[in-house]
Amino acid sequence: MRTLLARLRADDGMTTAEYAVGTLAAVAFAAGLLKVVTSDKVIAALSAVISRALG
Repeated sequence: MRTLLARLRADDGMTTAEYAVGTLAAVAFAAGLLKVVTSDKVIAALSAVISRALG
């Protein structure tokens, strides 16, 4: 009975699955951020800020 409970409570492989989900979330966030940063409006706004800063 004790072996069965130990086997049911074991979470072997969970850390790998958690790393995979975390990595997938980070890649999705990076892709969304890249899409926003490379949009025409953001590039124009950043160029205006840099132009004003450099005089």
